[in-house]
Amino acid sequence: MRPPAPEDDAEYVADYVQKSREVIRGIKDAQTAIRQVQGRAVSRDGLIEAAADGHGRVTRLQIDPRALRQGERTLGGQVTAVLRAAQEEAARQAQEIADEASERADTLPKPLDETFVRERVEQAARDLLS
Repeated sequence: MRPPAPEDDAEYVADYVQKSREVIRGIKDAQTAIRQVQGRAVSRDGLIEAAADGHGRVTRLQIDPRALRQGERTLGGQVTAVLRAAQEEAARQAQEIADEASERADTLPKPLDETFVRERVEQAARDLLS
């Protein structure tokens, strides 16, 4: 985005502030949405279920008593796989939310740099002399 003409500076800054507020609101909404994420997974036999939140923390693990007949090693492997799958699903959902927020933030124009300010000061000085 090109810098505004001097007579449009106030409007440009007001627009920039408004867009910045929208981006910040979007980031806050994304944080809320990530807190509500629930990744879920179930074992193939349906005897083990797990859930994880948007930060990867396990929020639920349910093991049907019939799964205990599988033996310690098999059960351990299945529990680990189901927990990992729930965490991966939650991470995928959270990443989608974060990507959307990031895309909205990318629409914000780049901030004006020190050369812009210097040019405005120099222009104001020239205008005083003319």
